[in-house]
Amino acid sequence: MPQQTSENEARRAWRTGLGVAVATSAYGVSFGALAVAAGLDIWQTCVLSLVMFTGGSQFAFVGVVAGGGLAAVPAAIASAALLGVRNVAYGLRMSPVIGPDPWLRTAAAQFTIDESTAVSLAQQDRRARLIGFWVTGLGIYAGWNLSTLAGALLGDVLGDVRAYGLDAAAAAAFLALLWPRLRERQAIAVGAAAAVVATLATPWVMPGMPVLIAAGVAVVVGWTNWLGRRDTPAPEPDDVPEREGLP
Repeated sequence: MPQQTSENEARRAWRTGLGVAVATSAYGVSFGALAVAAGLDIWQTCVLSLVMFTGGSQFAFVGVVAGGGLAAVPAAIASAALLGVRNVAYGLRMSPVIGPDPWLRTAAAQFTIDESTAVSLAQQDRRARLIGFWVTGLGIYAGWNLSTLAGALLGDVLGDVRAYGLDAAAAAAFLALLWPRLRERQAIAVGAAAAVVATLATPWVMPGMPVLIAAGVAVVVGWTNWLGRRDTPAPEPDDVPEREGLP
């Protein structure tokens, strides 16, 4: 890849990562306020963000606790764990991007979330993918924990934080990343099938399961390539060997 093109990719990765970090971090205010309203102390809320650091699992945890109190903690842990399973798949996918260094892989594990994976894989060359991953992951980690603290401290003042529309920030960021990829029938079919299944399953199964069910449907639809063309796929970076059978 020409040097100028590589630099442009790197700058785009920086811009995208920072933009997603800002949008997602704002949603942490909502989590902090809801966690305190569910009965957690401020320090417990902050530790949860520092250690767990996966928004879906955190919201599932406080949601179940809010509905059942201390007696619901085992169910809350189970729900959070189910939602966290998806990060294992992200780790497999990101492994060739991060590289073989065990220290880097250990450090990257904490920041391997939906947003960092999505921003990284949206880039074209290895350097841009690494920049996208680390800028997004570290940016969200810092911003999410600061906004969690702010939400926990100001929860009573803010009132119902969902009224500010912060819960739509992360979804909007994901849509911005997903939209450019919806150019072929197969990609549209995968996204539509997963969305429909998740929507239908949500009222009937425990939190966390709709995501896993939808992921399974997406894998089946994508693997079979029912609507995809059989021509030669676009080239990918040399450091991503998934077409040789690896994740």
